[in-house]
Amino acid sequence: MKNNQSQTENKPRRWQAVREFLFGMFGMEFAEHALEMRASLESMFMLGTVGDILGVPVLPPYYSLRLLPYLVPHLATWKRRVLREREFSDEHDYHLEGL
Repeated sequence: MKNNQSQTENKPRRWQAVREFLFGMFGMEFAEHALEMRASLESMFMLGTVGDILGVPVLPPYYSLRLLPYLVPHLATWKRRVLREREFSDEHDYHLEGL
């Protein structure tokens, strides 16, 4: 009885390990790329709407003010991310997959 119970408990763990392994092989790079694209698009959107804070007037203030209640929670982290000092090589990932 004990042996049968331990086998049924190990099956979900094995399948979870197989799923995680396959995700690491096939899906991890796609997921990371999607997150990077989302972050860059979000930065461009924030720059377009509240760029006045940084001195980049893009949209008329009327539209920026209408979107402001939705952007306030993300404003501090966005300013910190945009105004952070960076090296030229920080933005680029050098993948050596094709070699």
